[in-house]
Amino acid sequence: MHKIQFYNSLTQKKEPFTPIDPKHITLYVCGPTIYDYIHIGNARPIVVFDVLYRFLQTQFPTVSYIRNITDVDDKIINRANEKGITTEQLVDEYNDYFHQDIAALNTLAPTVEPKATEHMPQMIALVEKLIAKGYAYVAENHLLFSVSASDLYGQLSHRKLDDMQAGARVEVASYKRHPLDFVLWKPAEGVLPKWDSPWGAGRPGWHLECSAMASHYLGERIDIHGGGRDLLFPHHENERIQSCCAFGHNEFANFWLHNGYVTMSGEKMSKSVGNTFKLHDLLKQHSPEVIRFLLLSTHYAKPLEWNPQSVALAKENINKFYDTFQRHQFNPQDTNHLEAKVSDQITEKMQQIQQALADDLNTPLAIAELHQMLHLSNKASNETERMEWLQGIIQAGAGWLGLFSTSLQQWEGKDSIEIDVEDYLQQRKEARKNKDFAKADEIRDYLLSQNIAIEDTADGTLWKKI
Repeated sequence: MHKIQFYNSLTQKKEPFTPIDPKHITLYVCGPTIYDYIHIGNARPIVVFDVLYRFLQTQFPTVSYIRNITDVDDKIINRANEKGITTEQLVDEYNDYFHQDIAALNTLAPTVEPKATEHMPQMIALVEKLIAKGYAYVAENHLLFSVSASDLYGQLSHRKLDDMQAGARVEVASYKRHPLDFVLWKPAEGVLPKWDSPWGAGRPGWHLECSAMASHYLGERIDIHGGGRDLLFPHHENERIQSCCAFGHNEFANFWLHNGYVTMSGEKMSKSVGNTFKLHDLLKQHSPEVIRFLLLSTHYAKPLEWNPQSVALAKENINKFYDTFQRHQFNPQDTNHLEAKVSDQITEKMQQIQQALADDLNTPLAIAELHQMLHLSNKASNETERMEWLQGIIQAGAGWLGLFSTSLQQWEGKDSIEIDVEDYLQQRKEARKNKDFAKADEIRDYLLSQNIAIEDTADGTLWKKI
């Protein structure tokens, strides 16, 4: 058992991880809102918390990992109306794409993946607790949580209630007692989908969904709650306060872990800004190994820059491993490697990787240790020793980091997967149109790194292989 510590967003410092029940770890992570393909920024927490799940399973007997699906939301309703289909049809379509895409990244399935629409009784019961304890009120047919009713509000995001302004996802309405009071239940007003409740037909507020599902599967208090940094406020702040008030505890999750943004040219990726890359499209252009490797190459809590250079560097690094595997005809997907006995020296090196993960999930350090193991395998004095080093790499890299999931046969055909040049040229055209010349230059340089030369002419942009 390693000494485990995580950076807790609640206390803003690293703290030793002491589970509520050492025999059963509880982990809840906010999943996607299903109305489109997820972008690479959405994929980061999926991969980050997949590694956390893998690591915790090596340290504790049982780990329950819950990652929800938000399948009722205004964005879902609006998109379904635009396409002239039901919300169920929209969710089914993109939910399939979501699972196909994250499966390509070699992520494990969570213990349970609950959908919001399947847990209306739990949400209604939680609201009834809040009403009974005086934390909720009705105004113009909306049921709202009163943030002024508890002095716990603002502790997670470290904001003072009097100084707070309504966040981007908070609707400011005249019927609210305080601008930050948030909706627990809203009337449907003829809009589908809707559910019956003691307060009339309607649908739940976004924050309510996670509190109800997390407590239903994991209990009133949980060990770890995770998600992207963009969820810290207002979503996690609101989720925490309503859970604490409903169940009568001073805390809902002992640890709050938040991964940093994925950025382009230093700016956070955002659908509203339009600077996103959809994972579904990226998987057509790059090996899933390259994408996963890049997502783990920066510490989870820090921003991760996504650009042609970072992608090329990730490809170069993962190639070093697969080139060695190919040279020695070592198939990383042979499951015997995961059980093979290795020397004490290799075991010690593997323990260093575990220790890196125990220290606030330091995946860059773990990857650096894998590179060191690869270097030692290349220096091995005989083939038996070399095979042991490679087996150690697979045990640590595949089992704990989720890497090396591609067979040699698949990897040998990687160069036959052409990048979508026309797609990149269209992105470059849009960047130039928006006067984002830095991004346009990044795309040009990336194409050049892939042996594609481009030339801007009066008739448009031409390209050729070099």
